[in-house]
Amino acid sequence: MSEAGQELVHLVWGKKAGPRGLADTIFCRWAQGFVFSESESTALEQFEGGPCAVIAPVQAFLLKRLFTSEKSTWRDCPEEEQKNLLCHTLCDILEMACSDNSESYSLATWIRGKTTEETASISESPAESSRQEEQPSALAVEELGFERFHALIHKRAFKSFPELKDAVWDQYSVWTNRFGVLLFLYSVILTKGIENIKNEIEDATEPLIDPVYGHGSQSLINLLLTGHAVSNVWDGDRECSGMKLLGIHKQATVGFLTLMESLRYCKDMALVAPEAPSEQARRVFQTYDPEDNGFIPDTLLEDVMKALDLVSDPEYVNLMKTKLDPEGLGIILLGPFLQEFFPEQDSRVSESFTVYHYNGLKQSNYNEKVMYVEGTAVVMGFEEPMLQTDDTPVKRCLQTKWPYIELLWTTDRSPSLN
Repeated sequence: MSEAGQELVHLVWGKKAGPRGLADTIFCRWAQGFVFSESESTALEQFEGGPCAVIAPVQAFLLKRLFTSEKSTWRDCPEEEQKNLLCHTLCDILEMACSDNSESYSLATWIRGKTTEETASISESPAESSRQEEQPSALAVEELGFERFHALIHKRAFKSFPELKDAVWDQYSVWTNRFGVLLFLYSVILTKGIENIKNEIEDATEPLIDPVYGHGSQSLINLLLTGHAVSNVWDGDRECSGMKLLGIHKQATVGFLTLMESLRYCKDMALVAPEAPSEQARRVFQTYDPEDNGFIPDTLLEDVMKALDLVSDPEYVNLMKTKLDPEGLGIILLGPFLQEFFPEQDSRVSESFTVYHYNGLKQSNYNEKVMYVEGTAVVMGFEEPMLQTDDTPVKRCLQTKWPYIELLWTTDRSPSLN
């Protein structure tokens, strides 16, 4: 295997990757293409656990493209439209991944008729000599094996985005057949640049795919959602004991909500949709209320007001303490705080909208058919009595964006995050 190939393998799978260091089951779980569900023509199907770290971001960008198109029936997509939709989506992600330091776009593909002994992994050639590749899809995953799979990979370089688009369309059968997901992931990595990714990852020794459980890392997800392989999801960079921890610097075009935030493993995420002033205020308030009590000691009111760039003169702060805590209990409630400083955001009025849940695993879907689950979301005002519909992981995840949300699904059971 060539040096470039070794670098790619180490970055994705770790330095112990290979026949003895990586479980065969993990490699096999990632060996699938981008396949549309027979029951939902715009939903991608996932066969095993693991590759959701790639499939879910692609699905998100695919839906974003559908929603911003003039197509009236977004759930109805004939086969030819599926091809265009997927290829456009893959191009969108590759274009985003092309950093300022990259000299070109790259695709990982196959070399026709070559054996392990005849070719070096991740060999390079210009785009014009690349019509010889095709996927050896006749070989089973077990037959091909980890080593031979990587020995057959060929890197194609493109100097312009139009050239890349043509190649992505030409390789449609590669993306939809076995190994399409991995080949697209490698294409994103090669386009971004291995060294650029190493400079963004917090710990470059940690692989993008966990060698024990097979799930994708946060760096891998961030790379596909934002074009940056940073390991954190907070706004901007942070200093910790002299170390610079890289975060997200620019609002993503696709949102990212995680159950980890409800468990307080991560906060202040720039990956979510742009926030209204009251939402931002709520997040800041909650950083001073780590136990989610819904109130803070009045001694912290000045700090909260400073963090929100509100007037924080001592006399004004004391006036607000008296107004927000008329009974002198020594606490400031979240509701009255938001009403006082953000009255234009009328949080007492409910709003509702339609939600769709997607899970690409058949076994996690009702009747084992990969389909969107439709529901109605009602965002309650904080002063309204709460009608507790459920306490499922889906709801807790959405509550990181809308704290007072309630969900009513059209199916008998709530959709699964697993």
